[in-house]
Amino acid sequence: MERKKQSVVIAGGGSTYTAGIVMMLIENQDKFPLRTLKFYDNDQKRQEIVAKACEVIVKERAPEIEFIATTDPEEAFTDIDFVMAHIRVGGLSMREKDEKIPLKYGVVGQETCGPGGMAYGMRSIPGVIELIDYMEKYSPNAWMLNYSNPASIVAEATRRMRPNAKIINICDMPVAIKKSIADILGLDSELEIVDRYYGLNHFGWWTEMYDKEGNDLMPRLKEHVQKYGYASAAEEGNPLLEEASWMDTFQKAKDVYAIDPETVPNTYLKYYLYSDYVVSHANPDYTRANEVMDNREKNVFAECKRVADNQSAKDTTIEAGEHAEFIVHLAAALAYNTYERMLLIVKNDGAIANLDDDAMVEVPCIVSKRGYEPLCMGKIPHFQKGMIEQQVAVEKLVVDAYEQKSYQKLWQALTLSKTVPSAKVAKQILDELIEANQEWWPTLS
Repeated sequence: MERKKQSVVIAGGGSTYTAGIVMMLIENQDKFPLRTLKFYDNDQKRQEIVAKACEVIVKERAPEIEFIATTDPEEAFTDIDFVMAHIRVGGLSMREKDEKIPLKYGVVGQETCGPGGMAYGMRSIPGVIELIDYMEKYSPNAWMLNYSNPASIVAEATRRMRPNAKIINICDMPVAIKKSIADILGLDSELEIVDRYYGLNHFGWWTEMYDKEGNDLMPRLKEHVQKYGYASAAEEGNPLLEEASWMDTFQKAKDVYAIDPETVPNTYLKYYLYSDYVVSHANPDYTRANEVMDNREKNVFAECKRVADNQSAKDTTIEAGEHAEFIVHLAAALAYNTYERMLLIVKNDGAIANLDDDAMVEVPCIVSKRGYEPLCMGKIPHFQKGMIEQQVAVEKLVVDAYEQKSYQKLWQALTLSKTVPSAKVAKQILDELIEANQEWWPTLS
């Protein structure tokens, strides 16, 4: 049966990831056919760099798709079926501050974990809420697939502030790790893995992995992770590991695994469980934001300009991104009722039996035209439960701080974070973050 063509707007059209999403969408026209593809961004200059190249790509490879790039919300959000949102409020310059300010005080500097993640969350909340409001005003039947970071804080904010919105919060990091696992185990694709996983965004554990024939993959995987972490992906040329920081993160998984060898971990747990290691191996003058600006951003924008200047993408180095594959599968499941099993960030409601129902957790869900149905992961052990409850409280306090414009709540959030050693240090970091974010945060009192 022929599939109905969809209309999609990519919110964050100027992102370095956008061209990869376009390539993935074009390559999957058999699974997720498009009639219209729109870009929306409030940074017109940045979006134009990407849009001019993508216009060439669409014209060459899928000329039947109407392509529009705009900074006008009404034009962008009218007559669309899906919003694919990946915005970065404040851009990479603010990410750099998120990372470098905590490091000055000997605290993890990272875009989604610790104080930097909270600072980013305070900026992201109004940006994502604005996108929801545009969608509901101009295309009320559309779905928003949001992978704007920090996903857990954004998910908690949308749960509270827009509880009836058709939004699904997602992250591609577990998919990227599973791609590495597939390489480790000699599988053709991560889609061959059927898993059980629980936690929060960038904060979770796998308990089971089987192949489609029902063979248990965990014994072989654990043996490898114990020795090497997920690092074999580097030998396969995994694009995620182009920068040194990712190599270290994948290798460090072996030490995270050692704390609980009954499970295998999300790589981001290193920031919470080995924060002293992370800080001691960080360069406070050259962080991940600098890596991105000097590598991915320069390379992607240079290639986009080259494609636009040549008016041809026949030899382009732009490729379909890993995160794009995940979002296309999710959109297709919602549009065509394919009942995919996918990891999503959703309201707990009993999925983790011994965790509060209103926690925003990351668990496997079945996705269909009806939306998503979380699978029950049962009760979890004390170690993971304690860590998750602490981090959930941090995320809720951040949203409290945003809603109430409360200095006290945000100080409490930083103090409670496992990455911060004391209330004194938390206050020092907070005061400097407030100064840096005057343009973006509400005034706290």
